[in-house]
Amino acid sequence: MADQLGKVAGVCVPGWEPVRQAFESNFSDHGELGASVCIHVGDSTVVDLCGGFTAEDRKTHWTSDTIIVVFSNTKGATALCAHVLADRGQLELDAPVAKYWPEFAQNGKSAATVAMMLNHSVGVPALREPVKQGGVTDWDYMIQRIEQEKPFWEPGTQHGYHAVTFGWTVGELVRRVSGRSFGTFFREEIAGPLGLDFWIGIPANMEREVVPYIPPAVGPKPNAFHVALGSPMSLAALAVLNTGGYRLIDAAGQRGMDTPEVHAAEIGGAGGIASARGIAGMYKPLATRGGKLVSGSTVERMMQTSAAAIVDPVLRMQTHFGLGFMKTTDNRRWADGNNGMILGERAFGHPGAGGSLGFADPDCELSFGYVMNRMGGDVLLNVRGQSLVNAAYGCLGYRSNEAGAWIR
Repeated sequence: MADQLGKVAGVCVPGWEPVRQAFESNFSDHGELGASVCIHVGDSTVVDLCGGFTAEDRKTHWTSDTIIVVFSNTKGATALCAHVLADRGQLELDAPVAKYWPEFAQNGKSAATVAMMLNHSVGVPALREPVKQGGVTDWDYMIQRIEQEKPFWEPGTQHGYHAVTFGWTVGELVRRVSGRSFGTFFREEIAGPLGLDFWIGIPANMEREVVPYIPPAVGPKPNAFHVALGSPMSLAALAVLNTGGYRLIDAAGQRGMDTPEVHAAEIGGAGGIASARGIAGMYKPLATRGGKLVSGSTVERMMQTSAAAIVDPVLRMQTHFGLGFMKTTDNRRWADGNNGMILGERAFGHPGAGGSLGFADPDCELSFGYVMNRMGGDVLLNVRGQSLVNAAYGCLGYRSNEAGAWIR
């Protein structure tokens, strides 16, 4: 075990041994290479573990401070920026987007509200025409493209996952209201005050600290999302692949998300860079009903489900969303199976491509962060992250998740 893991280090307080066991099993049984998990209950850190290596050559150990691109985990941070402004009375969630961003109202989007931006129902999950090479690193260009885009459905009438565009639809609202770039607002108002290893647009002097991710292997039975990607003009393909040369997996003429220019850009839908400690630390005040970050009533709003789809038109699976956060979603009984994320009923957070996760469950004051470098092929969580979640809820006395959410 020691040779395979390199070393497992960190904190696991008495009573939380099942999380350590699940963490170690991810290496021995599920192909984990390098990873860390951090869990708080209230103000106490109960788990802060790291293990494995930063690369396939197994020369450098993974530590609790290791940072990596966390993909859609970033959406939780993006949403939190909007909620901070709403909590301060500077952003009205039920107001028209045009109140803050008049140019967005073009081409059939005049009735769109701020809440629709957050719950993925605003109707611009993709751009129809090709994004210019390197476009996702050009904030002004992407904003102009989104302003001009005709919605794929009437805003508010359905929801579909805004896989990459979420970072600009919500991020531009933050920029317009705060008067600061989106990444600057996150750093100055959230990451900095909380002391988080979490960046949306990492400084050049930190670039050498970013560990590369390992793209997932293509499985023999691709899920519905991957089938949809096989059609170049499908909504799923446009949402994920029409990114001006950047995508999750390197291919001919394409670059992965692990480049200095992407790391430096403020890509609020998929480009955040963080450690497990950073993610768990961001959710910690939310798990304790807001702390100094937002009010308890704002946390209560985050806990509510705002939109649900039996078949999300982008992800091609069942999805449940709050205002910017993903909610527990049980897809175990779907034909593809194991493409869900089973949390407590009122927990909220976000997974990232490949399997990373961050969330808060204020009902039990649980905050959770998990990152890794070897990506899984599932759309949401895979067995590694879900096993850690399951162990954590078990340690808190929860009995079953058969109902689609963890219950006591």
